[in-house]
Amino acid sequence: MTNSLVPPRGPQRVLAVAQLTNAVGDGAFLVTSALYFTYVVELAPARVGLGLTLAWALGAVAGVPLGRLADRRGARGTAVLLAVVAGVAVAAFLFVRAFVPFVVAACVYAAAQSGLAAARQTLLAGLVPAGERTGLLAHLQSAFNAGLAVGAGLGGLALQAGTRAAYLGVFALDVLSFVVCAGVLLRLPSVAPVAAERKRHGGLAVLRDWRYVAVTLLNTVLLLRMPLLSLALPLWIAERTDAPAWLVSALFVLNTGAVMLFQVRMARGVTGLASATRAVRRSGWVMLAACGAFALSAGGSAWPAAGALVVGAVLQVVAEMGQSAGSWQLSFDLAPADRVGEYQGFFGTGVTVARTLGPLVLTTLLLGWGTAGWLLLGGATLVASYAMGPVARRRRGVSQPEAGPQPVLVN
Repeated sequence: MTNSLVPPRGPQRVLAVAQLTNAVGDGAFLVTSALYFTYVVELAPARVGLGLTLAWALGAVAGVPLGRLADRRGARGTAVLLAVVAGVAVAAFLFVRAFVPFVVAACVYAAAQSGLAAARQTLLAGLVPAGERTGLLAHLQSAFNAGLAVGAGLGGLALQAGTRAAYLGVFALDVLSFVVCAGVLLRLPSVAPVAAERKRHGGLAVLRDWRYVAVTLLNTVLLLRMPLLSLALPLWIAERTDAPAWLVSALFVLNTGAVMLFQVRMARGVTGLASATRAVRRSGWVMLAACGAFALSAGGSAWPAAGALVVGAVLQVVAEMGQSAGSWQLSFDLAPADRVGEYQGFFGTGVTVARTLGPLVLTTLLLGWGTAGWLLLGGATLVASYAMGPVARRRRGVSQPEAGPQPVLVN
């Protein structure tokens, strides 16, 4: 793998451009959607939260069958279709004026987003050799963060304007991003559908693969840190430390910039099952150290607290990049070659579950229990990271050989 921030020409670069384009719209949408639904659509905040929770719960469930659809009907066509459907759902938000239509549009949006993620992973598996997938995923994560940063900046301009027209412009930008993403994906070669060879399993085989389910659950524990920068740390800084409030923004920028610059390098040594489990174990220790640093920020004066928070944030992003690289490799290595979309759809539910449960878990642990909560979070992360290796090795022991049948490219 190259050190360059730009992936090689060909399908890898096209996938990165699609990711970047999509992320710009997502970034703008994420920073403005809550206020748009509250102040423009005039829904009660509690109803907005309920609607989005229901939508992402459906999205978590829908990712698996939509991933299976990508396996059986073709990953490129499925990805393009779902990108268009997601864009239509965002466009529908422009006309929503009541709770029920809002929930319907949100459910379609969340399901399409989850399915699109699984279909793109299936495309990646079909177009990129096994040894290069984790490296490409690192590039895609960097592109995603770069796009989110640009989109968040544009969304910030809309928030500053505070007008209905500005909010509508952001949603129109998100619609355009999905349309452009679909167009970019059409530039990729088709990946022929994989014939169903496991009819004896019936239905969704991933739900019967308890070892893969266990790997996904352990990864979900590791992902509980996802709301850390957006929710838990801002509240911790405000309520438990004397650090300046602007540090919240600085830590977010530090995290985003580090992933953009170093995720590719961090993933370079992850090439198989052994290196992936080592990366996950190391990330567990680093995350434990990060939690210790964050805990030390309480009770001191402003600048020592700020220093502890910065050290914790640096350690946290290092742990995040190592855990991401290891989990990407495991998610592909342990999935049968003829069910990549289905398995990736299931593995991706961990992100949705972590985003749903993470705020409750982190606020209870960290704000309720203080230092003990930080240490418990770090300890749980370390235990899950060590458990990942034995479970993954047992899953590999009963899976197909690494060099399984490969999808056929159709130009």
